[in-house]
Amino acid sequence: MHLICFDLDGTLLNDASEISPFTRETLSLLRKNDIAYTVATGRTMLSGQSILDGHDFDLPQIYNNGVTIWDPKNEQLTLENLLSSAEVSTIIDVALAQGITPFVNALGSYENQSHHHFVFHAETRHNVEKELIHKYFSKTKAKLFPLQALPSNSQVTNISMIGDAHCINEMWLELNAHPNLIAYSGPALQGSEFRWMDVHHYQANKGTAVTNLKSQLGASKLICFGDSDNDLSMFALADESYAPKNAKAQIKESATAVIGHNHEDGIAHFLRERFSL
Repeated sequence: MHLICFDLDGTLLNDASEISPFTRETLSLLRKNDIAYTVATGRTMLSGQSILDGHDFDLPQIYNNGVTIWDPKNEQLTLENLLSSAEVSTIIDVALAQGITPFVNALGSYENQSHHHFVFHAETRHNVEKELIHKYFSKTKAKLFPLQALPSNSQVTNISMIGDAHCINEMWLELNAHPNLIAYSGPALQGSEFRWMDVHHYQANKGTAVTNLKSQLGASKLICFGDSDNDLSMFALADESYAPKNAKAQIKESATAVIGHNHEDGIAHFLRERFSL
């Protein structure tokens, strides 16, 4: 049995952050040929599920770079390597010192609401942060609260930020120097002058999550697809790993092979050839 794990942004998704009709048809062919597949993404469960809805991803799904595992069949949520209250405070302090609004992502119960995605954030200071709330969070099921309402026992999966590229880079360097943290960053869709950043506990990674799932399912071979730094951990443990042409140089060097661009359904074309679909 093969287990295929897809990263989403820059890999399985096209330039509109969607699963194209051609890729959707390819996923259907995988199912018909009993080839198992799922996702391993840095996205939160909230944003990831909105993309996967209707595409028959029925195996456990890996979110937040391995922190959150959602089993849609059994409706079971597993959380690992959450951020401690001390680590949360450290990240928040670094962000506020740079004038950047931290968006603290938490799962669990709050104000008698169970199994919801909660986002606690400081007052937004920049238009790019305000747009994130009005154009993204307001259209989801996320419950937004002020940062000062964050309970001390919250199950914090990660902390996200977006802002001036220079400021984000300075924070990225500082937070990655912390022994218990790992930060991932990349260019924002809002323009080259901005970057996004996600901060997790250092033990959270896709590699551990996908290999655990491989063992759980009894798969004989793990095949991974990804384009960015947070995919290196699963590339290192996969039997085969593939990077699209748009991937970062380090990812291409670590991959078994480089395949087509994500904007051109590169993953789907490769899978049809690889498995004679």
